[in-house]
Amino acid sequence: MADAVGNTVVVTGANGLIASWVVKLLLERGYTVRGAVRNPDDTKKVGHLLQLPGANERLILCKADLLNEGAYDGVVAGADGVFHTASPFFMKNMTNPEERFLSPAVRGTLNVLKSAAKAKSVKRVVLTSSTDTVAHNRESKDPNVVVDETWWRRSRVLRRNSACVQAWYALSKLTAEKAAWDFVKDIDFDLLVMNPSMVIGPLLQNSLNSSTGIILNVITGATKEYTNFATGCVNVRDTALAHVLAYEMPSAEGRYILSKTVVHFEDIAKILKNICPGYPIPSKYAFLTLPPKARTYSLTSEKAEKLGVHFTSVEESLEECVASLRNKGFLPLLYIKHLRIGN
Repeated sequence: MADAVGNTVVVTGANGLIASWVVKLLLERGYTVRGAVRNPDDTKKVGHLLQLPGANERLILCKADLLNEGAYDGVVAGADGVFHTASPFFMKNMTNPEERFLSPAVRGTLNVLKSAAKAKSVKRVVLTSSTDTVAHNRESKDPNVVVDETWWRRSRVLRRNSACVQAWYALSKLTAEKAAWDFVKDIDFDLLVMNPSMVIGPLLQNSLNSSTGIILNVITGATKEYTNFATGCVNVRDTALAHVLAYEMPSAEGRYILSKTVVHFEDIAKILKNICPGYPIPSKYAFLTLPPKARTYSLTSEKAEKLGVHFTSVEESLEECVASLRNKGFLPLLYIKHLRIGN
């Protein structure tokens, strides 16, 4: 790819957890960044972006609605690349899930790709997907089974769990990613897809996202019993770096799993107890998810490591997450110890 200086890129949903770190890294590397958000005048949601080094000179906030076809035409025009991190998903209402969950995710992704195709200047698009599109597609899953980028989750299995919001989230990611790959078959730009697991670590924005909200609820006792499940974890800074390094590497191609390791939520709770010994962190499974204990499995990030990403430990990522929650005012200070504060 071209040198960063003089290179203009678009970041959709620029005020989100991953996107904010992507914007930060891009500015540090000399890119001019067009950050697309719903309302660039909402300082509560975009103020942290305006405070980033280089923002005054090379950050332009643009108003764009993912669900309106053509809304990104002007934002993308003349840009060299696009980081599509935004994906609309409305979790509070399970009414008509096909329309509320799947349709917005697919339409939003295709609208951005259509604008990129019209622009002609765009050489590469980096799409943020999820390991929810990769893992859990086979009956046998244990530490000896290695999940890589060739895996695809089975939509029919997800549809069997239609009462579960998480299943619809995974299905929205799966459907949108597949739609993206279908769209670019005859388009003259590269598509790279990042598939991060549960993203944790320090916040730049002043609002909670779903994964940090889960951690906060466990720490404060809002979650009385944790769910019996295993999940991959990845630091948000590592996730953002993978996006940028992949964009910059000419030989990059296809999908990239981003995950340090897979842990059972029991292990996450134990780590949080050590970091926050004064908090009412649960120590038992939820009633509906009793043993047998969910088995861990292996997500390989070898492909991402070849980009130059060195993944942060789950322990350090959780420490950074807790410190950030405290610094942002979400978490009252009791007996938190050994906090790392990352920027």
